[in-house]
Formats: sequence, structure tokens, C-alpha cells
Amino acid sequence: MNCEDARSQLLQYQQGRLELDAADALRAHLAACATCGHEDAAERMVTELLEHRLPQHPASLALKRRLAAGWPASVPQRVPWWRQWARPLVPALAVATVLLVALPVVYYQRTTVRDTNGTSRMVGEAISDYLRVLSSQHPVEIQSGGIHQVKPWFEGRLDFAPVVSFAGDQDFPLEGGAVGYFLDRKAAVFVYRRRLHVISLFVFRADGLPWPTQGLTPLGRVRAYTEVARGINTILWRDGDLGYALVSDVDSSELHALASKLAGNT
Repeated sequence: MNCEDARSQLLQYQQGRLELDAADALRAHLAACATCGHEDAAERMVTELLEHRLPQHPASLALKRRLAAGWPASVPQRVPWWRQWARPLVPALAVATVLLVALPVVYYQRTTVRDTNGTSRMVGEAISDYLRVLSSQHPVEIQSGGIHQVKPWFEGRLDFAPVVSFAGDQDFPLEGGAVGYFLDRKAAVFVYRRRLHVISLFVFRADGLPWPTQGLTPLGRVRAYTEVARGINTILWRDGDLGYALVSDVDSSELHALASKLAGNT
């Protein structure tokens, strides 16, 4: 580095704006060149006087006013009317949006849970009643002499008249009937058979029970709910004021065949 290059970079060097390699080269030149070293010292003294030792006089008020008068006046932007309402409305709109999205979901979830719990309760009751029939030494109280003999037997034993028109056939013979319970009410129990399988039909008052509203399939002129639990098939349906629960461990297709005959004739 020669003296001319060194002196042109003194101010940048003192302000720390030189690249590392250039600063190292200039520092080495100043150490070797007494003239440039003197120029560096003089430059530092001038900077010190200008920045720190000379008195600082604030501008007069008149000068400030003249300068301010020469500046272009800023024109305030007119805020659109809708922006004046936007800020307070944003939180309200956000809450409304959340409610519009969340309320149907919450309603659906609560309805689904309620419906599922009610359905499970009815299916569980039907299976328990069926198992009681299986474990009973006398599952029927009236032996079948035909549906027209079994149905009159229930008169005076129930607070309703069970409606069952299917008298049984070669595939599903009717063995008889008995009085039982379904949840909190009396029920008429009709016992059919399919080969070695016992099939129980419970007929009871339908009002006030948590009937399933989802997963229903057509069954004759009604819609039924079907579920398999613990290897036992259950078909629930409602026809007017009466409810029906058909339960067995027989194959589901065979149980549906009997349910179609019962629902078509009830």
C-alpha cells in the first residue's frame, strides 16, 4: 500500500468501515510510514474537535418555524366509514363464526352420544332378557296351540294387547309365550325356534324409550335397527304404539327372514 492509498482510506479506517484485510494493510503502513502516521493522528484530532469539543448550539425557534413552514404539509388520509366499524366488529364476527361452526358439531356430538347410549341400553336389555329365556327351565308359560291360542292368554296379564300375526311356520315354529319385562315395563314374550336355536320376540309399549334414530334399515313397512353383540343378533323396531325386539344366536340372515315375516304381518 502506498501513501496515497493509505490517506484516502484514513477516515474509513478510523470509523471501522474497512474490510479486515485492507485495515490490516493500512495499519501496517501507518506503523512503517511516519508521514502517514502523522496524518492519521491529525485526522483523529479534527474528528475529536468537531464531534466532542466544539460548542453545540440548538437552532432558534424562528429557524425551526421557517424550516417547518418549508416542509410540505401532510394531508391526513380519510378513513373509510367501514374501517371505523371494522375493529370493534372483528372480535364479534370471530365469536359468531366459532359459534356457527361449533354449535352444530356440539349438537351432533351430544345427539349422537345420547342416541348411542340409548341404543346400547335397549340392545343390552334385549340380550339379557333373551339369556333369561334360555336359562329358564320353563321358558314358555303357555304352550303353542297356534297364535290364536297364545295371544288371548295375555289378556289380563298385560296393560296392552300385543299385536303379532305371524303364527309360525315350518321354518320358524312358534313354541309358546310368557310374560316378561323389558326395561321398566311388562312385555309379551313369544318364543320361536329355528332348528336348535331359540328365538325370542319381546313386544312392549314403545312410548318413553330411547329408540335409535341412526343406522336404520327398511323392514317391511317399518325401519329397524340391527346389532350383533356377544355373538347374539338383535333387531329392534317400532310399529305404532308397540315396540319389538327380536333376539337370537341364529344366523343374522335367518333372523332377518323371521323379522320380515313379523314386521310384515304386525
